Amino acid sequence: MRILMLGNSFIFTNDMPQMLAELTGAEVVCHTRGGARLSEQLNPKTKLGARTQAALREQRWDYVVLQEMSHGPITAPKSFFSSVQQLCGQIRENGAVPILYATWAYQRGGDKLTAKGWDYDEMARGLSQAYRKAAEENRALLADVGQRFYALSETQNLYAADGIHPNARGSRIAAETIAAVIQQQGER
Repeated sequence: MRILMLGNSFIFTNDMPQMLAELTGAEVVCHTRGGARLSEQLNPKTKLGARTQAALREQRWDYVVLQEMSHGPITAPKSFFSSVQQLCGQIRENGAVPILYATWAYQRGGDKLTAKGWDYDEMARGLSQAYRKAAEENRALLADVGQRFYALSETQNLYAADGIHPNARGSRIAAETIAAVIQQQGER
């Protein structure tokens, strides 16, 4: 099995792709850049986009995981939904199954959340709704890591010191959630 992961630091932090490879037995390849948006993966004029477009045309994948910049689904929804739609089309043309890696709200009470003037519950709900809608509209699988974070946030620290990125436990939960979606799909 081959998995291509498209996104940013929420993927590569703590070597989460290696965790996913260990859980699934798959070869996991990442096309990431810190702060990258999914729209960049579509743009062949960027280094990241050129790599991704070539990989989707020239290589065979079983699953392609899509992860938008942390707040992109709620601050730039038009770009998010358009990018997901275009990428899901390319992924299906490749013969692969798209998976949306739904991310989490910034840490409750954290400096980054406060600086943005956002409410934790609203951010969590907005991200979950956007990813769920995008998955439904594009018949993509949904790995709702954000909801796992939300459910566990009262009892476990899943955040790095910046209150945005996952700590090692958070990355492990992300890998486990994505692996579970793949396993469930394989059982159908």
